[in-house]
Amino acid sequence: MYIPRLAESVLIRLSGEYPVVAVTGPRQSGKTTLVRSAFPDKPYVSLEDLDVRALAREDPRGFLDSYPEGAILDEVQNAPDLFSYLQTRVDQKERSGLFVLTGSRQFDLLSGITQTLAGRVALLSLLPLSQAELVKGGLDPGPLGEFLFRGLYPPIFSRKADPAIWYGNYVRTYIERDVRQILNIRDLSSFHRFVKICAGRTGQLVNLSSLANDCGLSHNTAKAWLSVLEASGLLFFLAPHHQNFNKRLLKTPKLFFTDTGLVSWLLGIESPEQIGTHPQFGALFETFVVGEFLKSRLNRALEPRLSFWQDRTGHEVDLILERGDKVLPVEVKAGKTVVPDYFRGLDFWGTMTGRKEEGWIVYGGEEPRIKGRWRVVPWKGLGESLNPE
Repeated sequence: MYIPRLAESVLIRLSGEYPVVAVTGPRQSGKTTLVRSAFPDKPYVSLEDLDVRALAREDPRGFLDSYPEGAILDEVQNAPDLFSYLQTRVDQKERSGLFVLTGSRQFDLLSGITQTLAGRVALLSLLPLSQAELVKGGLDPGPLGEFLFRGLYPPIFSRKADPAIWYGNYVRTYIERDVRQILNIRDLSSFHRFVKICAGRTGQLVNLSSLANDCGLSHNTAKAWLSVLEASGLLFFLAPHHQNFNKRLLKTPKLFFTDTGLVSWLLGIESPEQIGTHPQFGALFETFVVGEFLKSRLNRALEPRLSFWQDRTGHEVDLILERGDKVLPVEVKAGKTVVPDYFRGLDFWGTMTGRKEEGWIVYGGEEPRIKGRWRVVPWKGLGESLNPE
């Protein structure tokens, strides 16, 4: 079962403008399915295949000669020397849409691109499904607890996989394998514990010293391991808003995972029924909302331009989206009932900044409403609001 991706039309457009397009993102986010759907006539080559990888490494010229009209090169970071030969090939051809590259280890892929293919390649980051893609594919998000528990990795839906089993295998077969390839970690149990503790901090300010102490690691090791998780597309950092309206602003980023299903598994949640009463319910809901905003930007190949605002006296706005010279402040509330307190952060923001744009409150209920310039968006309507037809 193929669920159409919003990024497909963007990817096709970019291939008409650049000789190379590259798709990055976490493993199993749908990169291979996307590029094969977008370019059905291009030869497909997986460099996860050991024989293919050996040929690409030992005879890169001969390997590329087999694809004079270009190809899809999946997990191309496994043959890093290819990047230099690709540069020569695309410069000779002087044609757009030759090669499509994918890679799950973002650091390795971007390193090869920046060194040899700068100016010749368009980048697109693909995260797991967005809510809008799920609905467009004819699938019902279901109740909120079930939605957060399942997460949005495509195999959960295309294979009807049991999330509790699938995420366990995902951690063991993909995350730990990539970690071995990037870092020389002998004690995987320590890394596994580190990832679980990070999951418990999704939506929170990053405190490296506390994180390192809780895991029994050095500060530098915790920082390096966080970088690996970020490079693998499993988490990202939300920066504090840069405009200094108030000198008491916090300057520490927040940590967010890119999928609530993975977080749920790492937290030991075993059923959707546990979500609503779990201490991390609010953080899971915020992770979903922030992730939807991130996907809505990345699927268009746009810079995220997302941040949060918080001062040291407790005033905050959960999310700020910059659109040109305008901003959209967003408050995230997991509760099902809209109460006056929900508007406090936006009211303070409007008064402090003097800005007149609308703001959103995304909440766990079902009824949309308008209060002045504040728009209340139910969680099931978020995908449609972010991706209007």
